[in-house]
This record gives sequence, C-alpha cells and structure tokens, in this order.
Amino acid sequence: MKLEKIHHVAIICTNFEKSKEFYTKILVFQVMSEVYREERQSYKLDLRVGSHCQIELFSFPHVPERPSYPEAAGLRHLAFTVQDLSAFMNYLETQGVDVEKVRLDPLTNKQFTFFADPDGLPIELYEE
Repeated sequence: MKLEKIHHVAIICTNFEKSKEFYTKILVFQVMSEVYREERQSYKLDLRVGSHCQIELFSFPHVPERPSYPEAAGLRHLAFTVQDLSAFMNYLETQGVDVEKVRLDPLTNKQFTFFADPDGLPIELYEE
C-alpha cells in the first residue's frame, strides 16, 4: 500500500471572482467544474493542473487572513515547474503580477522565484 500522487490542492480565497480570473486567465488553468453551494455561501471551482493534479478554489464568507509570508504553519507555498523561468516571469509581469528576483537552489543549482495570488498565497516557479 502506498500513496500514488497528489490529487488536488485546496485554496480558500477572499474574493472569488478576482481569484477565478487570476487562476484561469493569468495562470491559464482549465476549469473542470464550478458550483455554488448555497448552504455554505461558498463557490467551489475545480481547475486542471497538467494531466495529474487539480486545484480546488473555494470561497467562504469571513475567512481569516494568512498569518505570515511564507513561514506560517501549515502549507508553506504552492510550486509549479516551468521550462523557461525568465519567459514565464516576463509573462506574469506583463499581466501586472509582481515577481521576486530569481534565486538559486544551492542543492540542485536550479533557478526559482516566487509571486503571490490575489490573497497573498506564495506561489513558486521552479525551472526544470
């Protein structure tokens, strides 16, 4: 018995429309389904990430803010691989997204950087 792969990552946002636009228009994740759950006053948007993973984007009324960036307890950040880090950074900047300076992973000698979603969730880009 073993765990096979990550199925999804769940993210709670404070502004559903703003986050939906960010994840579908800027990061260009494909919408798999979208529902509004009246009993929870909550949207749930399922987004396809590649061929193996999903993001579940939730909205709830009155969610607490993230305590710190990115060293809060719990999920530290979300990371995606890219083939060309510089090109993706340039693309994000043309979309009005602030991107940090490139860092170098001392263990793998690979380049990476961070940016944030509309709620300040740290997202890493890691060059393959």
